[in-house]
Amino acid sequence: MGQIYLDYAATTPVVPEVAEAVTDCLKKDFGNPSSMHRLGIQAEKRIRKAREQVSHLLRVEPEEIIFTSGGTESNNMAILGTAYDKGRRGKHCITTAIEHPSVLNCFAHLEKLGYEVTYLPVDRNGVISLESLQNALREDTILVSIMHVNNEVGSIEPVQQVASLLNQCKNRPVFHVDGIQSFGKLPLYPKEWGIDLVSLSGHKIHAPKGVGALYRRKGVRIQPILFGGGQQGGIRSGTENITGIVGMGTGADWIAGRHAENDRYLYELKEALVSGIRKGFPDAVINGDPENSAPHILSVSFPGAKGEVLLHTLEQEEVYVSTGSACSSREKKISHVLKAIGLNERTADGSIRISLSYLTTPEEIASFLPILTRSVQRVREYTRR
Repeated sequence: MGQIYLDYAATTPVVPEVAEAVTDCLKKDFGNPSSMHRLGIQAEKRIRKAREQVSHLLRVEPEEIIFTSGGTESNNMAILGTAYDKGRRGKHCITTAIEHPSVLNCFAHLEKLGYEVTYLPVDRNGVISLESLQNALREDTILVSIMHVNNEVGSIEPVQQVASLLNQCKNRPVFHVDGIQSFGKLPLYPKEWGIDLVSLSGHKIHAPKGVGALYRRKGVRIQPILFGGGQQGGIRSGTENITGIVGMGTGADWIAGRHAENDRYLYELKEALVSGIRKGFPDAVINGDPENSAPHILSVSFPGAKGEVLLHTLEQEEVYVSTGSACSSREKKISHVLKAIGLNERTADGSIRISLSYLTTPEEIASFLPILTRSVQRVREYTRR
């Protein structure tokens, strides 16, 4: 069958529609969108259209979309920008123990500046308790940052209920959601749900790397963390990455169409995957709750098989998976997410992450399962020696 790519949570290939739009933009609309002449106006029109495409998927206003260099910048902009703006009112923030490093390291930086951060624990399925959030809220809480879908185990956090809870606060904190893994795969409607800030990434929706976006609800103030020419309302200075932005808009259109066409597709693929793994490996541990998690992410542990060795064994068969977050997978330590859901070291060490997209086919899943069986058996035999 050729290569089988099952690492879409790390990054996605650019689809032909996106490549065509980006190439057309490179050839025709190279003007600076801040320029007042025709070429600049044409470039600005392309950005405006991309804003409409991204905002349509979120059901928000185009002017509420700020384009960035990617999900990491969007998370930094939301968290640091809010903390700097609200620092006089209070210095307490709340997040979770399983956030992406681009969130956790922002809060680590804020702690060095004198802010206090509460890290909410999660249960064995990787989900926070609303009661623990309620108990953590204080009068000086200025920011709550909770991811929608965890990038390693696919757990879905109750962000709608969190928003409702925060709306009851006398001094309501700003609510930021890292929506990078849910955008285009699950419903995500920040304006309807009462979310203030949402981070997005282009390369998770078949657009190029190096582009992302931040949804900022009208009326929500954040301080800029980049200073320059005052582009994008002064919130994100710098000449816009027009080709990347066009690619992200087209990617949002492409993935929205696939989701509207068959919103069960990814769930059906994942169900077939889980069924095949359980049949072949009764001792396999599905990390998190496969029935109530994101449709495109599956974390599974094979006790007695090291995850990194299994990854490379699968790679020899031209099958590509990961052991966890691509942003931290090169570090030789157990994932903080797997620790947080209570896995012991042996189980966590045998974990791989399999992630899907609308490009994944049922035939690929059917071909992958026997390869996985052979590979796990081979790794276990090697480990026992």
